[in-house]
Amino acid sequence: MKIISIKHKIYAVSFILLGLLSCENGLDTLPTNAVADTEIYKSTSNIQTVVNGTWRYLNDTYFTFANPGYSAIMRTSDAMANDVAVTTKYGYRDSYTFSDTFDKTTNRVNAFWTLLYKVIDNANNIIEKTPAAEGAQEEKDQLIGQAKTLRAFAYLNLATYYQFSYLKDKSALAVPIYTEASTTATEGKPKASLEEIYALITADLTDAVAKLQSYNRPNTLKYRIDKHVANGLLARAYLNMGEWTRAAEVAALAAEGFPLMNAETYYAGFNDVQNPEWIWGHVQTTDQSTASYTFHYLDVSSSGSYYFSFMADPYFKNLFDTQDIRHALFEWDGLPSREGFLRYKKFKFKQNLIGDIVYMRSSEMWLIQAEGLARGGNSAGAITALNTLREARNAVPYTAAEGDLVEAILLERRKELWGEGFGLSDILRNQKSVERRAFVDDIGSPIKVTVTIPSGETKLVNGQGHRVIRFGDGQPFTANSRYYLFAIPLVEEQQNPNL
Repeated sequence: MKIISIKHKIYAVSFILLGLLSCENGLDTLPTNAVADTEIYKSTSNIQTVVNGTWRYLNDTYFTFANPGYSAIMRTSDAMANDVAVTTKYGYRDSYTFSDTFDKTTNRVNAFWTLLYKVIDNANNIIEKTPAAEGAQEEKDQLIGQAKTLRAFAYLNLATYYQFSYLKDKSALAVPIYTEASTTATEGKPKASLEEIYALITADLTDAVAKLQSYNRPNTLKYRIDKHVANGLLARAYLNMGEWTRAAEVAALAAEGFPLMNAETYYAGFNDVQNPEWIWGHVQTTDQSTASYTFHYLDVSSSGSYYFSFMADPYFKNLFDTQDIRHALFEWDGLPSREGFLRYKKFKFKQNLIGDIVYMRSSEMWLIQAEGLARGGNSAGAITALNTLREARNAVPYTAAEGDLVEAILLERRKELWGEGFGLSDILRNQKSVERRAFVDDIGSPIKVTVTIPSGETKLVNGQGHRVIRFGDGQPFTANSRYYLFAIPLVEEQQNPNL
């Protein structure tokens, strides 16, 4: 039986690619419902538009308001974790309660599976057909390197969210592997083990780094994949696999040339790919701004934002030193219907209500270096890496008196990477439990906080924190819970009995 999620081949995004090709290469005679392989893979310049179109598909496919491309996976990861107190009204409330990603029939489950496997199939087409295209070998290497990085990125997400940690059981079966361009005759494959999936991921990324060595992208095109992006993803993969030394080494390579930002830039709203820390991000324009919709959930302070749903857990604020530049981003909300929620004003719309999407920053790479070195036995190097980031944030440097070094690094990841999609993935990777508690005192009464209401007066109200502190079945949060994993869609199971 044919596998439903990938059998549509490259034509699933032909409406995007056709528009790009018509603008860039004058191919305005093709039918509007398909792009012929003979044309689209004819030259390296054409194939670059396939890469661009696949990137746009990954980011700008609008399944629903709450699922605007890949950013929905990042939002879901944080909504299911510790430090985002999702409000009751909009967007990710069902992920916050661990109900929609567990249900095989939801729009979100279908969207994530479809998104990742169609990116994989597009990448397979590029890898398979580029060698025969017209163009210089250097250009072909670049395109194959970018496609292999995209394929590895998709499989890294699948390995992360559809099975428990590699370090728990690398033989555990996760998802199928497809490395050939699909056709209508493609048969659905069985699940592969995490060990097999990570072998493909690391092989793809290692080859991509080699093929991208001579490629220097313009600084304005940070959505383009270069060796820094490939090394950054390789560092993530090695960290998941427990290859500590390798993770630290390639993270250092990924961060080269991307200095840590200053306080002014940190307060700017995490909305601009020109941020010096950003290694990889999705650029938004007034004409192409689908992914910006995610800011309506993240932005809890701009007047143009609509949902205000990603509030902070009040206990999260207590993790920061008061002189830490990040501490200044907290503010108790005093607006009607939101009184007592804790804003964390990290993400803000630009004036035209769009915002670039961050995928990878050098601060993450410093944290991978710190964790890899710490777990690999190089405590001195780990402390140096950790404190490089802490000092950039004006936080108190780590000392041995603080306790467990690895736990300090993991805590710093929560503080630095809040809202960037690492919440659930870190919980799964480290085989930890979600940790939430209600914002109440020792006798169970709401804790009062002072807010400023629109009139300028102050007011004492109940502080609002986590409203879900157990699974929906009443059981307490535990490590390695099936509720943390994304479900494979029911329609996929029905169409692919080999699963």
